[in-house]
Amino acid sequence: MSSSLEKLKALNNRLEEKLEKREVDSLFKFKTESADNNVLLENGAENIALSSDEIRKNNIVRVKILYKKLDIFEKSPDFSQIFIYKAMNLSGIGLKEEDFGQVREGKYIQVIAITYEPDKNGKKRAKNISLGYFGKAETLDETLKNEIIEFVLRWRYEKAFQNLEHYKELIEKVNVPTT
Repeated sequence: MSSSLEKLKALNNRLEEKLEKREVDSLFKFKTESADNNVLLENGAENIALSSDEIRKNNIVRVKILYKKLDIFEKSPDFSQIFIYKAMNLSGIGLKEEDFGQVREGKYIQVIAITYEPDKNGKKRAKNISLGYFGKAETLDETLKNEIIEFVLRWRYEKAFQNLEHYKELIEKVNVPTT
């Protein structure tokens, strides 16, 4: 009985991976950016313009795929809650321009979420939370490394959209006199 269940689970996982790959392949064939902040996608011989809302939706789809693939859900089971963190960073992989994608030998690879919580005196202190541990830098598979980097960057991209939304709402509240 358990071997049949295991076979079904394995088949289900393979089907999910194929569906995710198809979805990603169709969503992320970016060709060029147009002047009106739309992105043109290649769709055979025809180009399709995407608005920033559509780009954001596609980004969320990919973040969710990576969230599952990288097992981030094990430490943060509710996907909608991963955006409550103030920031997200990587330990053991460079994200700055000068060392982008370079692993730091002797270091451990982790996805780190940053939140602020009050200490015993009520003062807010930064708290690091590991959302994913991926072992020593030297043993990290290149594909996995790229997916980890992509997850963090796409998370930051969505967080930037959320911050823009917040400021847009605040600006709409301001009563600006017309001249």
